[in-house]
Amino acid sequence: MTELNADHTRRAIVEHTRHLAESAAAAGPDVAVPTAPKWTIADLVEHVGQTQHWVAEIIERRITDPTQLPTELAVLPTDPREWQAWLSASAQRVASACSDDALDAPVFNAAGDERSGTRFWMASMLNEAVVHGFDAANAAGRPADIDADVAAVLISNHLAMLTSPTWEMQRPESAQAIRGTGQTLRWLATDTADDTGAWFVERRPDGATRRPGTQQADVTITGPARSLLLTLTRRLPLTDREISVAGDTDLAQHWLDNTAHASG
Repeated sequence: MTELNADHTRRAIVEHTRHLAESAAAAGPDVAVPTAPKWTIADLVEHVGQTQHWVAEIIERRITDPTQLPTELAVLPTDPREWQAWLSASAQRVASACSDDALDAPVFNAAGDERSGTRFWMASMLNEAVVHGFDAANAAGRPADIDADVAAVLISNHLAMLTSPTWEMQRPESAQAIRGTGQTLRWLATDTADDTGAWFVERRPDGATRRPGTQQADVTITGPARSLLLTLTRRLPLTDREISVAGDTDLAQHWLDNTAHASG
């Protein structure tokens, strides 16, 4: 699976959280977040900060038993002027928790895949900061830069979640909907190296599978890695000007309609 090195990932979590905080401050707490329906900026800030603190505790305590996951959430400051410092602290805490010593330590992995728990959570926290950073920037009318290598890692993480051993338990309706009889989808990034910017998905009766690859598929979605990520996470439509679709567009849209993650 496409990965960043740990140092790069830790820096990116802190950096994208900082950008998110700046966008939140520019937008204001009561502004609606168009790309995260039913959320305001206050909801988004609270979610990201609480999640970062929650995950940091899991790693710090080396929790392996899901019945022992933290039950108390960090409290969002009532004064929005304190939110940037609060988010800075939560981002730094989770980045520090993902230390080199923790990378391969026994930690619960909610996906149940081949990754160590800390590596799973580190990718998840990068996804939170980047995708919700886009949400905040969009709400504030600001640009949201996402480097191609970061976007590629998050595309791999997104598809890993949807094809993970625990996806059916977490999202049974999604898992059922993306089963198939051999239908295939290919996602191609135009701004990454060939071996890190091609993803092939096959819908099988026992569940969807994913692997790197450029083999022909029933539908191919092509664009910059950033645009592919934002399309996969339903922040941009398939009709976005930077995205091209060749083949069965209905198959691609069906995949997107049935693969929402838990938040946002």
